[in-house]
Amino acid sequence: MPDHLHALIVVAPDKTLGDLIGSWKRYVGGKTGIEWQKNFFDHRVRNEESWEEKAAYIRANPIRAGLIKENETWAYSINY
Repeated sequence: MPDHLHALIVVAPDKTLGDLIGSWKRYVGGKTGIEWQKNFFDHRVRNEESWEEKAAYIRANPIRAGLIKENETWAYSINY
């Protein structure tokens, strides 16, 4: 998305999500000049159904924004 980012990530047990996001924002900001907002919104995925639900929401985001058609793939997505 042009103005925000969605990601499904797994955090190592000895790290916090806040530390991970902070480090990532510093790295990307230093390389690109992006000025990130101070905070972030997180949602804990608790089971496989919820994981798939969140992944489907993320994949549909550029369609809802009118950036691509339903049968197209968003060029900036990475699917694992």
